[in-house]
Order: sequence, then structure tokens, then C-alpha cells
Amino acid sequence: MAITITEVKVYPAKENGRLKAYATIVFENSFIVRDLKVIEGNKGYFVSMPSRRRKDGTFRDIVHPLNSDTRKMIEDQVIIEFKKVMDLGEDYHEAV
Repeated sequence: MAITITEVKVYPAKENGRLKAYATIVFENSFIVRDLKVIEGNKGYFVSMPSRRRKDGTFRDIVHPLNSDTRKMIEDQVIIEFKKVMDLGEDYHEAV
């Protein structure tokens, strides 16, 4: 059974650095995941799942895909939307 991403929203980060944007995705018009991060890595962009700092200072994902196919689907769709937002700039969110 395949799950479908029905909505992706990307919000460019205000600070300059490796963090390029935050993203929100909706699955099947019924489940939302906020605070994904688009990060610029050495080999291009990748998507980091929402995480929380633990008492020992390490981070642990709050939600994450259980297989590589789902991770790739999420990453591909978020990065496609990220590139659209970056190409269109401010006009993109005004039009949406």
C-alpha cells in the first residue's frame, strides 16, 4: 500500500548557512508533518526530519520514514518544491 503526499509547503530560512528552508508535508489529506528541514550538504540538498533535543544533548527524530523508498519520495517532493520556491522568490507565496 503506497501513501501519497498531497501537499508540500516550503518556507525559506531567514538565516544564511546550511539550513535553507523549513517544510510541511501532508499525507493523504489527513496527516501533517511540520518542521522538516532542507539542508545544503556537500553532495547537494537533503531533507532532515523533525527532531527534538534529548537531555543528553543528542537529537532524536520525532517522525521518520521506515524505509528508503518512502524517505526518497519525501525528499524528492520537498526538494522539488524548495527549488520552485527559490526560483520564484517572494512572488511564489503571494500567488499561493
